[in-house]
Amino acid sequence: MKSITSYLSITALILALSTGFGCDNAQKRQPAEGEKAEAKRVHISIGTAPTGGAFFVVGSAIAAVVSDNTSETGWEVTAESTKGTQENIRRLVNNELEFALANAAITYFAVRGEGAWKTEHPVRAVMTLAPNVGLFITPQSSGIRKIQDFAGKRIVVGPAGAGFEYFLEPILSAHGITYEDFSPLNSTYIGAKDLLADGSAAAAFMGGAIPTPAVIQAVTSQDIFFIPFDEAAKQSLFEKYPFFNAITIPADAYQGQTEPFASMNVGSMHLITAETTDEGTVYEFTKTLYTHRAEVVKIHKAGKAINPKNVVKDTGTPFHPGAIRFYREIGIWNK
Repeated sequence: MKSITSYLSITALILALSTGFGCDNAQKRQPAEGEKAEAKRVHISIGTAPTGGAFFVVGSAIAAVVSDNTSETGWEVTAESTKGTQENIRRLVNNELEFALANAAITYFAVRGEGAWKTEHPVRAVMTLAPNVGLFITPQSSGIRKIQDFAGKRIVVGPAGAGFEYFLEPILSAHGITYEDFSPLNSTYIGAKDLLADGSAAAAFMGGAIPTPAVIQAVTSQDIFFIPFDEAAKQSLFEKYPFFNAITIPADAYQGQTEPFASMNVGSMHLITAETTDEGTVYEFTKTLYTHRAEVVKIHKAGKAINPKNVVKDTGTPFHPGAIRFYREIGIWNK
């Protein structure tokens, strides 16, 4: 009887210990009341452009702000330096990036498979950001006073591989001129300023937010003339392409510029993602960025473009359903 009693006692003890351990494990798997389960860390990469330009700075600001305000989602958001819009679009389609900054003019042709894009690239807009204010400049001594005067000259058309031809070719065509009528030169904006100074180029395209640093440097060191856009040409571009629109550079934005200059937005910076990106992810990203947009402004003034009127502007690229869902919730989506 003692042996049986001992056996039963040991068995009961084992069962009790097993049950106890089971309860402890169950309690470890379930968060206590008022506590949140630790979210799995998810890495999100934003494609930008080479360092030194606005894309990288703005993309870094967006990454920092979203990452700092996503404790519940557990996102680790970083900005990645890339070659720019064209690489970003390709990498989004190949699922190598989650989000990216792009020029709206280039994206317009990519989603349609037009120009140098051989196939349609299924990317979608998340948010329209700062305008890209285009401007052709030339030394006063060049004798160039209109875009048609480019014929036979050496003209800087932007960095090689940047895709500027997607908005420059339509602009030139509207003015009755093509790349074949002059010698196109590839250079950065800062490099273009130097080419104008030493006479290696007769004119150069500059673009970006106002004021553009390279234009500031050019007008400070040289006597510069702003080449006007023909009004009829501008109107034809506005009617044909949604990414073009009128913008006036205010007087005194640059040294020596005493009158307002009628310029154009040649393709806003915008935030894009792949068509296949999860709707919930895009919704949360859009909501977080828009809600904390004031923090972006503290890092770069381009963050001011994250406002109710601008973020939903149509530039010709369809918006992602996740972004649309958020914009509808806050009452700014009226399409």
